[in-house]
Amino acid sequence: MGNIRAVALAVAVGAALGLSATPASAVPAAPGGTVTRTLTQAIAELPVADESRAGYERTKFRHWVDTDRNGCNTRAEVLLEEAIVPPTVGSGCRLSGGEWDSWYDGQTIDGPAGLDIDHKVPLAEAWDSGASAWSAQERQDYANDLGDSRALDAVSAQQNRQKADKDVAEWLPADAGVHCRYVEDWVAVKTRWGLSADAVEVSALERVAVGCPDEEITVVLAR
Repeated sequence: MGNIRAVALAVAVGAALGLSATPASAVPAAPGGTVTRTLTQAIAELPVADESRAGYERTKFRHWVDTDRNGCNTRAEVLLEEAIVPPTVGSGCRLSGGEWDSWYDGQTIDGPAGLDIDHKVPLAEAWDSGASAWSAQERQDYANDLGDSRALDAVSAQQNRQKADKDVAEWLPADAGVHCRYVEDWVAVKTRWGLSADAVEVSALERVAVGCPDEEITVVLAR
């Protein structure tokens, strides 16, 4: 409570002096807290650290689980959420038909077979950026993050497989018109999960951000 009162007092004093408050600074940086930053602020606040893939195995991120036990795993949940024409849901949450907008390349995909679910920040990149120190449960939560729509996307299998484990310095979507959105989402996911970025990655983020509106990004912290 003391910290909350101190923040409230600081905001009140600032208002009395005609100073603008920075909402993001008043938000607790703890799991469940909400952080708001402009894109350039969010990039600047990413912890910068060298990356290491030592010990990485994809199996260390258990994914496509049925967290809410409704019969549909994470892949199916994303497909159902992002469909522009809803698919038919059969026994065991088997999906057929439906239509999706693969925004990485502007393609319209008929049926779920042509889609992959992309981890915006790939599992290997997350490992490199801090997840190597997480518990198995935290890595599972990351790999199945339905709490932020920017974390997972249904996109064409071609784009997802071209991307593989690459970061923004190595790969951006085929549609140049969505690069700002992609970078904003990337930074949001890294902020949400407290992941670091290496110097080359930060430079790439800054380079793309120069051509983007410096809009606010709001993130609910997962850890």
